[in-house]
Amino acid sequence: MTLLAYQVFKTVVEQGSYQSAAKLLNLTPSAVSHAISSMEKELGSRLLIRNKSGVSLTSFGEQLLPYINSVLNSEEQLQQVIAEYNGLSRGTVKLGCFSSVCVNWVPDIVHGFKSRFPQIDIEVFQGTYDDVAGWLKNGVVDLGFLSASSSAGLSMVSLYRDPLVCVGPKGFRGDRQLEVVSLEELQSYSFVSQRESCDADIQNFMTKYQIEVYSNCHVVDDLSTIAMVAGGMGVCIMPELVMKGAQYPVEICAIEPCEYRTIGLSVLNARTMGPAVQMLHQYIVETYGSC
Repeated sequence: MTLLAYQVFKTVVEQGSYQSAAKLLNLTPSAVSHAISSMEKELGSRLLIRNKSGVSLTSFGEQLLPYINSVLNSEEQLQQVIAEYNGLSRGTVKLGCFSSVCVNWVPDIVHGFKSRFPQIDIEVFQGTYDDVAGWLKNGVVDLGFLSASSSAGLSMVSLYRDPLVCVGPKGFRGDRQLEVVSLEELQSYSFVSQRESCDADIQNFMTKYQIEVYSNCHVVDDLSTIAMVAGGMGVCIMPELVMKGAQYPVEICAIEPCEYRTIGLSVLNARTMGPAVQMLHQYIVETYGSC
């Protein structure tokens, strides 16, 4: 098997179709199909299942994918080392992030880093905490932003303490003048809740202080949560960074006692980072590290 075959396999999985992979790799669909068929013949087992909705991995394909990613990442690291030896800074770094970091930090990271290292490309993957942790472990991304509460055993450099705040619709506190919400007051409101993979820090906050809330609205992403709150469906607890620049008619109050989520930068193995990955890692830590 060749590196090209590995790249074809990975691209088909990521794109979900032979046609899209062929277009991205500048190959013919028949060449992509032949590469996959040759891999399957050499390995003696099916890797992919084609159906009307696209392509899915077999169980063997799922087991093989992290190793394929590892081989391709090692090749990328080798090319980066060679470029560095020749006095060049080039390569591609794949960066995983969750929503609020993607919105508030990543554009500045990409522009700032590219201004210093124009020959190093950054490929961004946005998802939940669980997505980012999984991508790191499977070799899909080189670096990933995570919350300390969801680092899943991965090493993490702490960067930023993000306070948790209470967000409610306009006028939700009536005549109360204080801008601080107590734990007792929190329990009197209906809540808009998210999945645990999206708001592990809020779930930990609730558990720590034994807060039991009523919720009849369960959503996935931050903006949907804020929109539901603005529409009077209840209140929510959010990291402050999520609310930066949010254009919704809501009120934001501090919570007493104050709790935080810790945002950090994770890597699967710090000792095997390629030169381009090391450069981006150092740039992010120097730019956003405050803990």
